[in-house]
Amino acid sequence: MLTDIVQATIMGLLTGMVYGLMALGLSVIFGVMRVVNFAHGEMMVVGMYLAWLLFERAGIDPLLAVPLVAAALFAAGYGLQRGLINPFINVAEHMQFMLLLALSIIIVNLCLLIAGPDTHGVQVDYMFDSYALGPFTFDAVRVYAALAAMAIAFLLYLFFTRTRIGKSIRAAADNHTGALVVGLDVPRLYALTFGVGAACVGAAGALMILVVQAQPFLAIDYTLLAFVIVIVGGLGSMPGALAGGLLIGVSESLAGLLIQPSLKSVFSFGLLILVLLLRPQGLFTRRG
Repeated sequence: MLTDIVQATIMGLLTGMVYGLMALGLSVIFGVMRVVNFAHGEMMVVGMYLAWLLFERAGIDPLLAVPLVAAALFAAGYGLQRGLINPFINVAEHMQFMLLLALSIIIVNLCLLIAGPDTHGVQVDYMFDSYALGPFTFDAVRVYAALAAMAIAFLLYLFFTRTRIGKSIRAAADNHTGALVVGLDVPRLYALTFGVGAACVGAAGALMILVVQAQPFLAIDYTLLAFVIVIVGGLGSMPGALAGGLLIGVSESLAGLLIQPSLKSVFSFGLLILVLLLRPQGLFTRRG
């Protein structure tokens, strides 16, 4: 039994890295712009569909398709922020909510119109490969997806801490007025931020298609999951998003082993309630 628990924990950590990458996008957008992206799960599903299309039509492995999907979602996110979301930055929060909720509905229905309600998945050569380490066995697809997610998260860290644009975005997040005073193009930085957040969730979608089949109505589940993760980890905190993703991944995996897979969401929301009771600000602060 102990071996099964350790096995489930490690598998949960592998899946949790992809969850963390998904939540990073939401955390980045909120941390800089203070906009809650209610279309986040829909962007995740779009990333899954794009990776599936590239595999079906061009034979591109989802792992290799990650940069292409991320670039496509970055462009879409940049354009959406510039043309649609930016005029709503300083309006009441409920108006932002309605705008992004409407966007989410449009995206889901476009997915339904283009791909239909059926599930779509990929069958890569290594789908049934595994790695053995003592008594433990790990699915190759989950290992590859987790490693790719870690690499992308590290690149995102370098972007925000080592590049001039990344530092400018952080400055705009810390002090909007100060950023304007020193001459930073804050609307452009916000558009870049939304693009980066969309690219993260798109990349996560391209990785998730290796594990889960794409289906339009998964979007609401991923949106809720992303919210749970960023609240558990701490709103606006990048380390918190990754830690929250790992915790949720492990909790779902253990729930599937110890109880039944259909109750995995109970564990996730139970963890959310526990964190809100004991540490309402989340495990990490925004500057954590």
